[in-house]
Amino acid sequence: MPSINGMTDRCKEGVDMKVFEKAPAKINLSLDVLHKREDGYHEVEMVMTMVDLADRIEMQELPRDTIIISSQAGYIPLDEKNLAFQAARLIKDRYDVKQGVYIHLDKKIPVAAGLAGGSSDAAATLRGLNRLWRLGIGTDELQKLGAELGSDVPFCVTGGTAIARGRGEKLEPIESPPQCWVILAKPPINVSTSEIYGKLNAAGIRKHPSTEGVLRAIREKRFDLLCGELGNVLEEVTLDLYPEVRQLKEVMIKLGAEGVLMSGSGPTVFGLVSKETKIPRIYNGLRGFCKDVFAVRLLT
Repeated sequence: MPSINGMTDRCKEGVDMKVFEKAPAKINLSLDVLHKREDGYHEVEMVMTMVDLADRIEMQELPRDTIIISSQAGYIPLDEKNLAFQAARLIKDRYDVKQGVYIHLDKKIPVAAGLAGGSSDAAATLRGLNRLWRLGIGTDELQKLGAELGSDVPFCVTGGTAIARGRGEKLEPIESPPQCWVILAKPPINVSTSEIYGKLNAAGIRKHPSTEGVLRAIREKRFDLLCGELGNVLEEVTLDLYPEVRQLKEVMIKLGAEGVLMSGSGPTVFGLVSKETKIPRIYNGLRGFCKDVFAVRLLT
């Protein structure tokens, strides 16, 4: 059965070897910043989980020592600026792989959306090339490689649900949240994560989310409690800089989503919904506000 750790699709042994990987989006059920560190990064405490909106990554071995990336999406870089390209180069250099690789990104996750699409692509590339080239790299080492590429990559290597600390690379897997629907809506703007963190006054955060409250809701499988405990300290920055994100959040609440929060640094806003019958009204209402709207399930 397919899973985040890879699909079984591949061609016959020794003939145009290919692997396929699924790269799901993540959302933050809570995102807290504890303080700014001496190294310039922020010390975070987050509860993250994955949703069933995913890119699909195809990797095919090439005889010459090169990395080629393609995508049907016309709005992403296809060179060293792409995290999947960086992941391929890292694993080739670190393990002295002389074969090349062709990588095709079938993009479904919006870019610069706070959903870790690029990080998940990079994680999928690490997993896929580990299989393609039979490198035998363990999960812990894949996560360490991922941490060299970005703070969200280690989580995306394994997926599931986890508490993330440090820069996001220190992970503690936990059980899944109560199953529900998730509505994702991204306004037609892009948000820079570094800009949002740069404008955050960590010492002056007015209200910190309760990580323990989110964990209790998950342990007790209480959807109502989970909706009440959602929190993201980056909202106070992004919502002030981008009023359309605040408006989107207000619209989603008015349409009946039961737990509404901005994911990551934004601008995507998600709503948790307990009953499928509520989906059409919320989905159609949001489509009048922005183009990128998705109704998906949690990946439990």
